[in-house]
Amino acid sequence: MKIEQIYTGCLAQGAYYIESNGEVAIIDPLREVKPYINRAKLDDAKIKYIFETHFHADFVSGHLTLSKETGAPIIFGPNAETTFNAIIAKDGQEFKLGNVSITVLHTPGHTMESSVFLLKDENGKDHAIFSGDTLFLGDVGRPDLAQKTGEITEKDLADYLYDSLRTKIMPLADDVIVYPAHGAGSACGKNLSKETVDTLGNQKATNYALRADMTKEDFIEEVTDGLLPPPQYFPLNVKMNKEGYDDFDEVLKRSAQALTPDAFETAANETEAVVLDVRNQNDFAKGHIPRSIFIGLDGSFAPWVGALIADVKQPILLVAPEGREKETITRLSRVGFDHTLGYLKGGFEAWKKAAKEYDAVSSITATTFKEAKEHDETPVFDVRKEGEFLSEHVLNAKHTPLDYINNHLSEFPNTETFYVYCAGGYRSMIAASILKSRGIHNLIDVKGGFKAIKESGVKVSDYVCPTTL
Repeated sequence: MKIEQIYTGCLAQGAYYIESNGEVAIIDPLREVKPYINRAKLDDAKIKYIFETHFHADFVSGHLTLSKETGAPIIFGPNAETTFNAIIAKDGQEFKLGNVSITVLHTPGHTMESSVFLLKDENGKDHAIFSGDTLFLGDVGRPDLAQKTGEITEKDLADYLYDSLRTKIMPLADDVIVYPAHGAGSACGKNLSKETVDTLGNQKATNYALRADMTKEDFIEEVTDGLLPPPQYFPLNVKMNKEGYDDFDEVLKRSAQALTPDAFETAANETEAVVLDVRNQNDFAKGHIPRSIFIGLDGSFAPWVGALIADVKQPILLVAPEGREKETITRLSRVGFDHTLGYLKGGFEAWKKAAKEYDAVSSITATTFKEAKEHDETPVFDVRKEGEFLSEHVLNAKHTPLDYINNHLSEFPNTETFYVYCAGGYRSMIAASILKSRGIHNLIDVKGGFKAIKESGVKVSDYVCPTTL
């Protein structure tokens, strides 16, 4: 028996490859499926099953394409409704895989179809659970994504989740291995661990949601407390996972169109496309196409695209580092953004050589920021998340989190200069690009973010440990 966790850091997502005696099961595959097919070929094995723990909201799964290319059936837990052929398994239904087996444990709560898959070894002993978004390391799945107005509330889902954890998961032996669908950085939970594998026994001892003395009322209150609104693209990804989508190869073929600067400019002027610049933030600051939006590939790219562009049908024109155009299209497709019209051939340097107009972002070092703060009261805006801001921030800074920056536009001065910072510089450059695209140009980005600011000696608020917030 082989188990491989195929972890994609930019999505904080874990897919799984399980092989036994020449038969393979794939759990929660990503949209580009060739790596799974090639991996099975290396083992001289056949992909027999494709298991989905639930209808994912934060990425588009590869279940449909993988099934089409391999003939393997797609398996969901009870309550799943699809527009394509799938096995809707019963609670407790067992699927043989070589010399091992996988049993479906229906665990409603995160969503109503959510299921955990229990892997039993060659001797029939419980070996591991693939817990999807039902159980994370250090947390559990948020119970608000599947709520329906007038039908089911987040508290109803939390009620289901409490029962699922205590009747299906916690009775399992402590040595059972837990393989979750996500780790730290995912918006599917509140406090996920950076670790991606653990034992159930350790989770029982350390995960707040699995406390033995926890009442249902306590559980509901704690798992629903502090939930921020989910990213706007989540329901659109669920729809695609339920109803279908174009194969990734088709998306890549139509999106990978190299456009000359003139053709790119024409497309930008004649369509409603967003010009998305995915280079490093320092390169963007030095020069970029006017009104383009920066979301760099070398950060949490796909989740920020989903959160800030939101509409998966939005046409996009790409400015990418040369050689990374295909990677960009791939990562956009993972979260359902399939409408890339093309990319700037030769990158931003080609734009400059064509003598096209370009813009820049004013940036200063933390040391310069400190010197300026000692002589004036220029407004300062912090675009980090709420917990980061409450933990520690520049004195008198205003909190305008990047996730909801469009809701805070009226708070930024139209003419007066102001500073903007995040933790390390990535998010503040995204914020700067959005503000400039809205006609707000009187901003100065602080390089290196709060880390550099604090090290420079700027006065900050007293530190509050995030766990006490």
